[in-house]
Amino acid sequence: MNKASRTWLGAAFATLAAGLCVAGLLGRGASMGAATAATLPRLCTNYSGLPDGFGVQARAGMVRVPAGTVRLGSAQGYAEEKPTGESLRIDAFWIDRTEVTNAQFSAFTRATGYVTEAEREGAAAVFQVPRAGHGVLREGEWWEWRQGANWRRPQGSSSKATAQPNEPVVLVTYADALAYARWLGRDLPSEAEWEYAAQGGGSAEQIDREPRDAQGHPTANYWQGMFPDLNTTEDGYAALSPVGCFDANGYGLFDVIGNVWELTRDRYSGAHQPHGNGDPTLSIREAGGTPRRGEQRVIKGGSFLCARSYCLRYRTTARQPQEADMSTSHVGFRTVLRGTAGS
Repeated sequence: MNKASRTWLGAAFATLAAGLCVAGLLGRGASMGAATAATLPRLCTNYSGLPDGFGVQARAGMVRVPAGTVRLGSAQGYAEEKPTGESLRIDAFWIDRTEVTNAQFSAFTRATGYVTEAEREGAAAVFQVPRAGHGVLREGEWWEWRQGANWRRPQGSSSKATAQPNEPVVLVTYADALAYARWLGRDLPSEAEWEYAAQGGGSAEQIDREPRDAQGHPTANYWQGMFPDLNTTEDGYAALSPVGCFDANGYGLFDVIGNVWELTRDRYSGAHQPHGNGDPTLSIREAGGTPRRGEQRVIKGGSFLCARSYCLRYRTTARQPQEADMSTSHVGFRTVLRGTAGS
């Protein structure tokens, strides 16, 4: 869509803002239990961004999630996160250990010549700290429609900043993410698959609890301080972090909360809906192919912009709508492999 249709600065993006506002393991893939996952070494700055065997081995950089059941949502969450009451059955599948990195996405574009929607459009939505004198209640003030912004140049053409290979790829749309997944013979996860994997064999978090360890140190990349004016960066990052800088969950997944929101296959239709007992093919059939203009997809897990003073969505149960054809600097994705290909 063109810039004129980007009413998110006044209305469409206010949906997101209003919704947020409130006070070889790297080669063929690995299957592990919670005890093993807890001892996994972090990736972070030592990681190139490309898992061993990437582009050759079908499950490179993935971990196996065992079959089980999950009850989506949290009774203490926002209205749209409240559980439906049904327990969903999830078949075993494989999922990326990390959010898809710039290095991985770069390999895809080099191999296929793919051009993202932001690159074709020539601009994208980029977060910026509000200018001095502008109050924090001016919705959308912290977003800018930036010329030349895309996954390669996340700050736009006026900046020398380039995408770092070991950071999650951002400024991609649903169609961009799906194109990447299909290139590898994979898919995007359903919301049920994503939340089940993200819980790592545990349970849903409490809404009033920041992700910190027993010593009070942040255990994810999120906003510490008063959003959007002051980020104290206790976690070490003012914006994106390399993938795998914090401990993995019980299934061996890194960064399932914070860093970037993650796209799923599911259309967003308000509060939790029945999910066909967790059948991902139902979600896929309902999702269809190319998204319609203005269509929204479910994103999960929160981002580096989530703060205790504003968002509180640094949780695996967190969910938000995201315009399928919108490229923003805080949304990425990871892929899944299911069925016989993932067995």
